[in-house]
Amino acid sequence: MTLTKAEEQVMNYLWQLEKAFFKELKAQFPEPKPATTTINTLLKRLIDKGFVHYKVYGNSREYFPVVPKNEYYSTQIKGLIKNSFNNSIEQFASFFTKETDLSEKQLKSLRDIIDQQIKSSSND
Repeated sequence: MTLTKAEEQVMNYLWQLEKAFFKELKAQFPEPKPATTTINTLLKRLIDKGFVHYKVYGNSREYFPVVPKNEYYSTQIKGLIKNSFNNSIEQFASFFTKETDLSEKQLKSLRDIIDQQIKSSSND
């Protein structure tokens, strides 16, 4: 499931904080901070989508993410590859390495990551 940019922003704050009361969450937003009602609406939508849950302490709610950050972004990247690159990781990698203006150092680092993953996979 895809999140809106505003929902994703809230999720990024919650992933960073791990859990937060409303006041702590609102403090994460840059000035000018969104209205309380806006943040509450975003939290309600995230709860309805199954991304966030909360614990009640008296009149306060402590919010926490239910979907891990890496799981969300992994799903998004897989969807991007499927929908934009004919489900071809090779087409995605070619586009990514050519169109993102990576430096030679970054490309070598990327190669090292891939080589390490290949080595790790072959040991399984």
